Amino acid sequence: MYYNNILETIGNTPLVKINNITKELPCIVVAKLEEFNPGNSVKDRIGIKMIEDAERTGRLKPGGTIVEGTSGNTGMGLALPAIIKGYRCIFVTTDKQSREKMDMLRAVGAEVIVCPTNVGPEDPRSYYSVSKRLSTEMPNSFYPNQYDNLSNRAAHYESTGPEIWEQTESKITHFVAGVGTGGTISGTAKYLKEKNPNIKIWGIDTYGSVFKKYHETGEFDTKEIYPYITEGIGEDILPANVDFSLIDHFEKVTDKDAFLMTRRISKEEGILAGNSSGSALSGLLQMKDELKTGDLVVVLFADHASRYTGKAFNDEWMRERGFLDSKPVTALDILNRKDAGLISIDMVSLFLPGHKEHIWQHYIPNGQE
Repeated sequence: MYYNNILETIGNTPLVKINNITKELPCIVVAKLEEFNPGNSVKDRIGIKMIEDAERTGRLKPGGTIVEGTSGNTGMGLALPAIIKGYRCIFVTTDKQSREKMDMLRAVGAEVIVCPTNVGPEDPRSYYSVSKRLSTEMPNSFYPNQYDNLSNRAAHYESTGPEIWEQTESKITHFVAGVGTGGTISGTAKYLKEKNPNIKIWGIDTYGSVFKKYHETGEFDTKEIYPYITEGIGEDILPANVDFSLIDHFEKVTDKDAFLMTRRISKEEGILAGNSSGSALSGLLQMKDELKTGDLVVVLFADHASRYTGKAFNDEWMRERGFLDSKPVTALDILNRKDAGLISIDMVSLFLPGHKEHIWQHYIPNGQE
């Protein structure tokens, strides 16, 4: 058996049990690993859906140009079908997005325009404004507008929701996902709540975003808006794809907690997941008192760790932002650890004062022979 093209491999991503990080919880927690999509993120699902819906309605014509504002993953989700179908792509992003995301968009032939992060959505320099303007100025162009295009939400109603329901054999009790455009959580929630209205839907937000307060009070509070580092979740606008009536609770997670959890997921679970996955799992742990024996929690891991090697997995970057201890580990630190194992060290003189020669030696802790 083979697939006719890469687009046929989108979806049917696995559920994997989280064993170590959640061992203190009374319930089973599984992750929906969207990194298994060909573009390594959940946004592959909406890219093909928005394009095919636009083709059917005549908004996207042969030889057209796709112009979109994206944090990176939606760009990849659009770029792959664009390659297969013969469209040009221009993506507008912000300067807070990881270099890896921009490089990957260029790797699949897209043109990338970078805009400042710290401007309002109505500012002509914002990536919202720039992408809209380009789409109106360029002939034969299509602006998917993932924030307000309800094909985004529909993609998850048609695929993510049914997959989770079938994979859990209808036993799911909670669905946890980061909220950005709102399509993932709203589309999935709609399907799941139609199957079982008692399923709890928890949205993960970040500090600097308007979602949580708006959900709880109905007030769009601009004082809630300020710069944050977490990628892929939170907004300073209210996208049409967010159906607040389907979301039972919003939980905010700090940048630091999100990035540290992202690293824990790789080290403790062997799952190479992205930044918003750290937010989602950290948010779930903050809600641990709401869980009980017999619950089955599905947490959506939206993308792959490779998008964040220069940030979450870069010790220097993490230390500069106060997310890690400022003092880097040296060979001498390792030698002094009581629990150090057998270590072969070359050029100990780099770390031990008074030694000018290079030394080959085996270190056996506590003077043991």
